[in-house]
Amino acid sequence: MTKIYTKTGDTGSSSLIGGTRVPKDDMRLEAYGSLDELNALLGLVVCELFDNNDVAFVQTIQQHLFRLGSSLATDASVTEPHFKHPVTDDMLLWLEHEIDQIQHELPDHRLFILPGGNKASACCHLARTVCRRAERLVIHVSNTYDTDPAIIKYINRLSDYLFVLSRKACIHDSPEFFWDPSK
Repeated sequence: MTKIYTKTGDTGSSSLIGGTRVPKDDMRLEAYGSLDELNALLGLVVCELFDNNDVAFVQTIQQHLFRLGSSLATDASVTEPHFKHPVTDDMLLWLEHEIDQIQHELPDHRLFILPGGNKASACCHLARTVCRRAERLVIHVSNTYDTDPAIIKYINRLSDYLFVLSRKACIHDSPEFFWDPSK
């Protein structure tokens, strides 16, 4: 049995794929760590969803996030990335199609929506905010390291998907709450 602890990170460093040791606060670790956090939140979202199609869709997104994380965790100057193209055009179109499908079911809104309504919706909103942070961190990484620009596109679409999914979670049994600028 392989031990879960290696003690190699006890001095505050970690290995990228390829073996390069970097400090644990390296921007690349921050970026793929935020994707990992997002993935964990999506696990919570899955537990709260009632629509089996939504569950399957989110679980596929979780698979995609591991691809993206793998790409960000690879030191391409040392080793070939496992995924030459971590995000394909089909993956982006798949997300866009689902966003369009859900949005077609939703009522129009003119005000900002407050996170909440029900637990599923609130979880989607929380995942959306972590997704936006991950997007900012990936952009930061891409300013220094060679990063597939499609990763940023995917994460941007994903935050849009999480927004419409949060609204869908309220459509049958919970009211949405809107920002009241007078308060």
